[in-house]
Amino acid sequence: MTVLSESAAEYLLAFADDEHLMGQRYTEWIGVAPFLEEDLALASIGQDELGHALMLYAIVAGDDDATIDQLALLRDVDDYRSSWLVEADLPGWEHALIRHWLYDAAEELRWGLVDESTVPGLADVAKRAAQEELYHRRHADALVDALLGVPKSAERLEVALTEVLPLALGLFEAVDGEAEAVTEGVAKAPFHSQRAVWEARVVQRFAKLDPGRCPAPDQDRRRRRSPVFVPLMARMREVYDLDPSAVW
Repeated sequence: MTVLSESAAEYLLAFADDEHLMGQRYTEWIGVAPFLEEDLALASIGQDELGHALMLYAIVAGDDDATIDQLALLRDVDDYRSSWLVEADLPGWEHALIRHWLYDAAEELRWGLVDESTVPGLADVAKRAAQEELYHRRHADALVDALLGVPKSAERLEVALTEVLPLALGLFEAVDGEAEAVTEGVAKAPFHSQRAVWEARVVQRFAKLDPGRCPAPDQDRRRRRSPVFVPLMARMREVYDLDPSAVW
């Protein structure tokens, strides 16, 4: 079993926490998405993201199931490193779609940073995840294309973008130990090194808004949780808390 440095574990936990909570947020649209095809698509995308989180937690935990549960569901609130983008309760479908587009555009870049990682197993996970993220991006692009072609829908998307974009900038906030993790070969570069590439994609897609002019939230190197985190985690733990000793 590979024992990761504290820096490597912190970097991978932030990655895993984002995938875990984003997967949860996708699944919340099952049964309430605007049409059946989106129920099915978001269920599939949510399953992918939860699978990515599981593989990342497993690398940190050394494949110990009890430790994986501990990392995913049972850490102290202050020990999570998720971005506020994935934690956020968003008010409507247009906001969820914008989050989908912004998040998966960023995740494609983040997975690319670890596809040659020295951490055993991580490069293989990254290559598999990159293929799934390509599908996620195509799905988001197709929906955005369709809605931007309808004036009223385009207006709603633009309003949602102005509200969600600042949260998305928080994805690139460095976590403690990230520089050391890069030096160790966990990733090719810090995630924030990809922010300019991501911003260029945003501008190309949504020309009316410049991410560089938006204030990013200060998460204190991702150590600060948003007000909705605790109730969100309580919902995610409901089944586990029915019988913590059960083997699923």
